[in-house]
Amino acid sequence: MELIPLIPFFAAVVYAILDGFGFAGAAIVALIILVVIGLIIIVFLKFLIILIPAILVAIVVYFLTGGNLFWTGIAFLLVALVSLVRKI
Repeated sequence: MELIPLIPFFAAVVYAILDGFGFAGAAIVALIILVVIGLIIIVFLKFLIILIPAILVAIVVYFLTGGNLFWTGIAFLLVALVSLVRKI
């Protein structure tokens, strides 16, 4: 399900809630700010979900190499790169 078509619905709900509290004048500004914050959270969560395999591989490599951060970083970057390229 795409989230973009749901934005006008959520915008109307937030506007109605703000109007109910008497913030009709500042509602548009608050609405824009809330939509931007929501989009930032959604993008952050999508990237976090995409990077879960890289995080897990990095944890395994960290323990297998005895705490060597160089190889852990290399493993994380390679798996993250493959995950991001695969999603694009």
